[in-house]
Amino acid sequence: MKSLSALVATCLAALLASASAVEPPKESQQLLALVKEVQAQQAAIADNQTKIDAKLVTVAEAIRLARIYSSRSGK
Repeated sequence: MKSLSALVATCLAALLASASAVEPPKESQQLLALVKEVQAQQAAIADNQTKIDAKLVTVAEAIRLARIYSSRSGK
């Protein structure tokens, strides 16, 4: 009789453990959502940095050309 109740208790504990493993706690879900949000923000920042670098190259080229033309003007 004791072995039967021990078996039932073990099965019940295993069932409860597997049920809690299926659905993560609310805190874990919130943490996962925050991690995904941060990853999306980092991707947006990297994309914006690429755009900034491209515009910086354009401005630098415009300044270089302006210096060349101003030096040719003979001032």
